[in-house]
Parts: sequence; structure tokens; C-alpha cells
Amino acid sequence: MENDTQAPKRCGCATPSEKCDELARTIKPAKVDPDTALVFDVRREADYAGSSETIPGALWKNPEKIDAWIGAVPLTLDVVVYCVRGGAVSNSVVDRLQAAGVKARYIEGGLEAYKAAGGKVAKK
Repeated sequence: MENDTQAPKRCGCATPSEKCDELARTIKPAKVDPDTALVFDVRREADYAGSSETIPGALWKNPEKIDAWIGAVPLTLDVVVYCVRGGAVSNSVVDRLQAAGVKARYIEGGLEAYKAAGGKVAKK
């Protein structure tokens, strides 16, 4: 007999096989606080290399090599990811992180929207 019991998601809901409505996928740029979350810069390598700015304290993680680093992401911290404009790159990374049990969200509009909302940036 198979065991149909699945562990609850990080958000605490009991529907781990479906997308959880209680676990937001995004965060508004003005709500981002790099001091209270683990922030990953997941811009593609060329975009990251071509920029001189980053969110203070953000760690660059190559989205194309997520398999190499996803296992080291702590499940106990809130994770915020961003790419240039908050599109396909951030979405795919958040999908993978949430599927691994990480409480992850991406910045709506990416780094550009974060800066437009007055978010602080630092030189790399």
C-alpha cells in the first residue's frame, strides 16, 4: 500500500502537490528589505557582468547552474531573487526554489523596478 501522505509546504498549507496560494511568488520593489531576507541576484551571467550595480548584500547565483547551488539554500530563511526586469529568469528560479521547499519570491519588475522605487544599490 502506498503512503499518500505528503509533508506540508514551507508556507504550512496541506496541498504540496499544487501551487500554494498562500506562498506569494512576488514581492513589490518598495517592500524589499535586504537586511531581513537572503537576496540572490539571478541575472544571466552576461547581464551581471555588464552591470556595475547590485542590491547591497545580494549574492550572485548563476541561474543556468541552479542544480549546483540549490541544495545549499537554507529552508529557514526568506529568499528574494531578482533579475534585470523580473521576467522569465526570476520566474524559473522561484519555481525551482519553491519546489525544493524554499520560501522564495522574486522582485516584481526586477532590479530596474527596485531602483525606480528608490531601492538602494551598491557598486559591485
